[in-house]
Amino acid sequence: MPSYIVTCKKDATDDQVAAAKKHAEDQGGKIGHEYKLIKGFSVSFPKDSVSTMESHEHVEAVEEDKEMKTQ
Repeated sequence: MPSYIVTCKKDATDDQVAAAKKHAEDQGGKIGHEYKLIKGFSVSFPKDSVSTMESHEHVEAVEEDKEMKTQ
């Protein structure tokens, strides 16, 4: 299953972040890592299920978790 980084809105409360994680799990996702510097987490999803996260009210962005390079 592909892995994604879910970033919650900056003004999301801890309860709202927890609601987003529960939504991910309810949609078949498996939470990987919880981030402390940003309000977000990684989640592994079946490819066809990730679009449900993008429409969640407390989610700012969903992007595929992949290697980044700097110059």
